[in-house]
Amino acid sequence: MTEQGKRRNSKKVKVGDLFIGGDSPVSVQSMLNIPAHDIEGNVKQAVALEKAGCQIIRAAVPDMEAVKTVAALKENVSVPVVADIHFNYKLALACVDAGVDKIRINPGNIGCDENVRAVAVKCKNAGVPIRIGVNSGSVEKEILEKYGAPTPEAMAESAMYHVRLLEKFDFDDIVISIKSSNVSNMIKAYETVAGMCPYPLHLGVTEAGTQRMGIIKSAVGIGSLLTRGIGDTIRVSLTADPVNEVYAGFDILSAIGLRSDSPTLVSCPTCGRTKINLIALADEVEKRLRDVHKNIKVAVMGCVVNGPGEAKEADIGIAGGDGCGLIFAHGEILRKVPEEEIVDELFKEIEKLP
Repeated sequence: MTEQGKRRNSKKVKVGDLFIGGDSPVSVQSMLNIPAHDIEGNVKQAVALEKAGCQIIRAAVPDMEAVKTVAALKENVSVPVVADIHFNYKLALACVDAGVDKIRINPGNIGCDENVRAVAVKCKNAGVPIRIGVNSGSVEKEILEKYGAPTPEAMAESAMYHVRLLEKFDFDDIVISIKSSNVSNMIKAYETVAGMCPYPLHLGVTEAGTQRMGIIKSAVGIGSLLTRGIGDTIRVSLTADPVNEVYAGFDILSAIGLRSDSPTLVSCPTCGRTKINLIALADEVEKRLRDVHKNIKVAVMGCVVNGPGEAKEADIGIAGGDGCGLIFAHGEILRKVPEEEIVDELFKEIEKLP
């Protein structure tokens, strides 16, 4: 197990112009959910993901027709594109020819050794890494029989089985994911594999659920591993717009101090002293902060009685009054403003900060 705060030492893998693992920052990725043959729809969604800050975009490739979508994505976005492939090794070969930056595949389910060798050789010659994607529903029958269920140990053994298949053909530009919908199992599986190999780890809770529970489960699973230095790239899986996956991913990184280019928002839970619409104010501030790329702490507090005092560590903040509010910085009051102007005035101060 990795020591608290110490990053696991992993191999650095190049994906397009981005690196995963080693001393590279933890990256955030998402997956397109438009039907695979809808080229225009996938491109539109990919552009929206890129605009939201997504650093790696994955697309499902169920057949040869969908390879055209991969080619179109490469023409329209600058972030790395990953092809998600199952069973048919020829799809992987075609996607490499289409310029894909990474392949997601399980070597064990694409047939004989010659199929695995063909993909490994093709990817190695093109400089395309492979992500081995194991989850609780994909563990091999013989491994399930050994453990009786898709336990963390079973998932780890499955992942290492796939790793050995690629290593057999001298391929080691590998990223590993071992996802489960059970958060505790997911955490233990990643901890186990982290101690078994040097490859970078793609963290995620699979089938995490809708936006509310999906974010909670992902924050617990992904966040707990990251705080111990385990994990090199993350995907928050939500039954929701993929753009929200990107926002949630960056929020998790910000919450544990792994982003240096984003603000931290602190806000009070409100109480009987609050005479301003603080919930709406906090929501608006949070939304507008998505476009701010500064390492600052912003406070939204409910009252002037103790707001500036409780949030004196904030670089800038607002404290509500009765139809008005205070703008303060590091606990010092700057000025009083009407409620309807308070968010605009706050962001004027934010613009002044380095």
